[in-house]
Amino acid sequence: MQRIDHPLLSPSLGSHKALTSFHFGQPGRGRKIYIQASLHAEELPGMLVAHHLRALFDTLEAAGHIHGEIVLVPVANPIGLAQRLDHKPMGRFELDTSENFNRHYPDLAAAVAPVVVTQLGDNAVTNVALVRQAMRNHLQQWAPATELQSLRRTLLLLAHDADFMLDLHCDCEGVLHFYTEEACWSQMQELAHFLGAQAILLAKSSGNRPIDECLSGAWWQLADRLKARGLDVPLPQACCSTTIELRGELDVSHAWAATDARAIVSWLQFIGVLACPQPPEVPAPRCAATPLAGSQTLTAPSPGIVVFAAEVGQQLQVGDLVVEIIDPIANTTQRITAGVAGVFYARIRDRYITAGGELGKIAGATAFRSGELLGA
Repeated sequence: MQRIDHPLLSPSLGSHKALTSFHFGQPGRGRKIYIQASLHAEELPGMLVAHHLRALFDTLEAAGHIHGEIVLVPVANPIGLAQRLDHKPMGRFELDTSENFNRHYPDLAAAVAPVVVTQLGDNAVTNVALVRQAMRNHLQQWAPATELQSLRRTLLLLAHDADFMLDLHCDCEGVLHFYTEEACWSQMQELAHFLGAQAILLAKSSGNRPIDECLSGAWWQLADRLKARGLDVPLPQACCSTTIELRGELDVSHAWAATDARAIVSWLQFIGVLACPQPPEVPAPRCAATPLAGSQTLTAPSPGIVVFAAEVGQQLQVGDLVVEIIDPIANTTQRITAGVAGVFYARIRDRYITAGGELGKIAGATAFRSGELLGA
């Protein structure tokens, strides 16, 4: 194992932060797997999973069982991790800009298309190498002007040439759920099943360029650009990514983390990155994949006390009571019911809501939304 500390651009005199990555296996001798945790820095379950993974990878590397390269970033956001106001963590948005740490990553397809479009040929392996080199060159030429930009650039330099990218997050309260792009699903479905995902949400593009879709989206977007020009050259989906929501913010335990780490290791054995006498069997799915555009976000029509009638993981039918909003001054109760049938996969942790605030999400099977599919 090799540890590398990557200094970030300092925002102020006399202080600086660094991003730390841990590298296992041999670069160039098989598939590359990139795993990061807690890009939203208050979302800690993934950080503990990374701690368990590091111990497992150390043992597997010592035994010579890593057939490829694994890059592990257990603390993907040292900037957000240091942000606190009134003793509360503020790790989702950078305080200087109010930008979400997991939005606004660069459009890599647009960046590399002018460079590679005339160089791609009939060999898919060569084409993938050309595109990855163009991405690397673009990222190396990027001169970040802020600490946040330097964090984004460092993460992308570590991950841009990965075959698989796993971004470990969590919700406020929720069951384990799984986001991936449609182009990635055929190669990612076994991971969702090993993890026991209770909701699987697919989109061609969810919008606002989170880091996972910045990486995997570049490949299908570049392929679309080539087809639009009438160029028939082989360009596979060379990076598949996912955002894995590891239940809720308070679900930080060694039992959960060890279970999730073992599930990831089983998947790595299944795809041949980790050696084992016999590849593990893929567990039966706990749910069917549904479109992200079919997910209903419940919102509060008025402020009040939040009293949930439905638990996360519960299967709901249209019209089922999900939550009540109680106004103790007006002595009113508003009933919020399910507008779609599906699993109630996430809900807020606070029990007071202001008008228009999000309350929870239900994974419906039929798409009805369009545009930007992710929240703030």
